[in-house]
Amino acid sequence: MDWSRYWRSPDRPLEAMHAHFERHVYHRHSHETYSFGVTEDGYQAFRCRGGAHTSAAGMVIAFNPDDPHDGHAADELGFTYRIVHIGPELVSDVLADIAGRTAGLPLFGSPVVSDPVLARNLRGLHAALLGTAPALRRDELLTATVGAMVHRAASKGVRVPSVTGAVERARRRLEESFPDDIGADELAEAAGCSRFALYRGFRRAYGMAPSDYQRQLRLRAARRLLAGGGAIGDVAARTGFADQSHLTRWFIRCYGMTPGRFQRSG
Repeated sequence: MDWSRYWRSPDRPLEAMHAHFERHVYHRHSHETYSFGVTEDGYQAFRCRGGAHTSAAGMVIAFNPDDPHDGHAADELGFTYRIVHIGPELVSDVLADIAGRTAGLPLFGSPVVSDPVLARNLRGLHAALLGTAPALRRDELLTATVGAMVHRAASKGVRVPSVTGAVERARRRLEESFPDDIGADELAEAAGCSRFALYRGFRRAYGMAPSDYQRQLRLRAARRLLAGGGAIGDVAARTGFADQSHLTRWFIRCYGMTPGRFQRSG
């Protein structure tokens, strides 16, 4: 039986989920945040950065911002996991506090890490966020967890996608007008290349087709509006979804919960 619990900070880019999934399948999506998870039981399988990965009990998952990935149970028994989403600006603030100076954003080269120390730190932070720990304790655990993740699992440098001018122009067009019904010809014209060249270049740069990227932009905008208290039907209309049911279906497929559940988590 699938179940989930979600927590969202009211004033910082910090969220956490505890879930068990047997039947749910995540559609390919990405987050604006760093996403650090730990598998508690079972096996979860996913594709990320062009490869297939499996996280077993005790293993840690590390997604960089905008890392496209999917996810599902590797067998009929399902899997249980905890995951924390931390905005890049919050990660930067924590690392600057640790170093006593401005710090660059980290890059995690492997999406699956086997490290008992990191797994223990993530469990502690996650339990504090979903529990009744005071703010000071949450901040201490956040600092310790981010510091340990970077020290023990991060690579040097920041990933920069290979983006041509045409792909960048198409991305800007989508971001400026994501609620609009933009056709392939219109997008290719804005990019200044053929439809095929744009599709191929966009997938190479961002790991998904332009239509998937547009839907991702719509979902992210919907999350922001929902967090601000917007009515679900109104949010759906404002972000380019056909109706509330359309938004709900895609919200579940990409985030594992309904818009209403997400809204109540704050």
